[in-house]
Amino acid sequence: MNLPTDKRLDKPAMAGAAVAPAWSALRFPVFRYLWIATVVSNVGGWMYTAASGWLMTNLNDNPLVVSLVQVANSLPLFVLALPAGALADMIDKRRFILMLEILTTIFTALFALAVSLKVVTPDVLLLFILLIGALGAVETPAWQAIVPQLVPRPALSSAVAVNSLGVNVSRVIGPALAGAIILGFGIAAPFWLDAVSNLGVIAIIFWWKPPARGAKSLPAERLVSAMRVGVRYARNNLHLRATLAQAVGFFLFASAYWALLPLLARNQLHGGPTLYGVLLGAIGASGVAGAILLPRLKAKAKANTVVAIGELGTGIALALFGLADREWVAVLACVIAGASWIIVLATLNVSAQAALPEWVRGRGLAAYVTVFFGTMSAGSALWGWVAERFGLAPAHLIAAVGVLGAIALSRRWKLQTGPAADLTPSMHWPEPVVHSSISDDAGPVLVTVEYQVAPENREAFLVALAPIARERKRDGAYAWGVFRDTAHETRTWKPSCWIHGSSTFVSIIE
Repeated sequence: MNLPTDKRLDKPAMAGAAVAPAWSALRFPVFRYLWIATVVSNVGGWMYTAASGWLMTNLNDNPLVVSLVQVANSLPLFVLALPAGALADMIDKRRFILMLEILTTIFTALFALAVSLKVVTPDVLLLFILLIGALGAVETPAWQAIVPQLVPRPALSSAVAVNSLGVNVSRVIGPALAGAIILGFGIAAPFWLDAVSNLGVIAIIFWWKPPARGAKSLPAERLVSAMRVGVRYARNNLHLRATLAQAVGFFLFASAYWALLPLLARNQLHGGPTLYGVLLGAIGASGVAGAILLPRLKAKAKANTVVAIGELGTGIALALFGLADREWVAVLACVIAGASWIIVLATLNVSAQAALPEWVRGRGLAAYVTVFFGTMSAGSALWGWVAERFGLAPAHLIAAVGVLGAIALSRRWKLQTGPAADLTPSMHWPEPVVHSSISDDAGPVLVTVEYQVAPENREAFLVALAPIARERKRDGAYAWGVFRDTAHETRTWKPSCWIHGSSTFVSIIE
């Protein structure tokens, strides 16, 4: 869960700074209060995750069935992220988040009641994981889209890192508590505590009043059209495409240890819920260390190098998981895996944020979430199948080889995490002059920009103009071309693009 900050509390000194301190996001009271509440909520969430995995090993310890717990957690985000991202760009995000948090609390409490009544089967467990995951999936793009709206751009990296730190702090506490609570109070207790843990977030979101948004001259987009625009934007934004490609190469293989960790604790190391909690806690603790280390690492290396370091660490961790025959080896693997995970995840998150303008931010982040969790879902099922066929150790070792291969294959995809162009719409184009009113969905519309080009500059002009096609299609055009005016054959060129007649924002700057 990503946390918002309040732009009204921003200080001029920070707004003009090139780089914000690592902890600068916590200077904003709204962010700080909500961060504390979400840490508590995420502690409950990690108790829920740990208890779900352990509950499934009690109900059915088949590797493929156990891996379906991770699939059920990830699949809703893969399926629902794009429509959720479109909704995030269309409606009031605060009210949307508040409604979904309340529904999540209600369904979590219902599941806790079902566990208490001992009516949970593997199918019921997976069904509730899917349902609660679906609510989280619909909410995620709205959470992510709020952060850049309210955090000054220099503090964006700090906000992402602090949020990641909070997730990992909760990951340390939650699983360890889950193991102790299961032993002391039974399997249902962690689920009840998860339901209660959401109440603080609900209270602060209810209290928080974001600043009013500027008036929009365009009506709200329609859901299907908004989704189509988001997909087209993601396909034509080179920096976002690079982020998505890097994400596939990492999450496909890193999903192996997330999916198989309950079985590693139970079957390979012959431990109980306490050991499983310790392993998850070790991942979280090292994730905190990774979040603290990340700013220094980013100061000395480019984003692609930082991701490669994280992937290398993940490969080492996977190999150690495969070779683990003692508890300390598994704990060491978890320490390396947790730090590597946060290094890669935070870098990819900032890269996705930096590549997106406000008007399509929710949908662009939804594309990232779709790839992230789609790859996690597919990877979890894949490694569960591999473990069922060949065993836990071979599955981890094969994944280790795969993630090392991904380092070489993804080198050509360059990430964007540093200072970038200001993507705020200039709004300098006047309203078109029309002889009668035009409905919002009329069209298509032809937009033409005329240039006067000297004959000696013709070839250089065409070479420089070629990349514009992708930018136009990214920003709303479905066709683009360059034409020469036959009335002025050597001088007049007209790059033109066709756009659908809708409320899609189109920027024409050539």
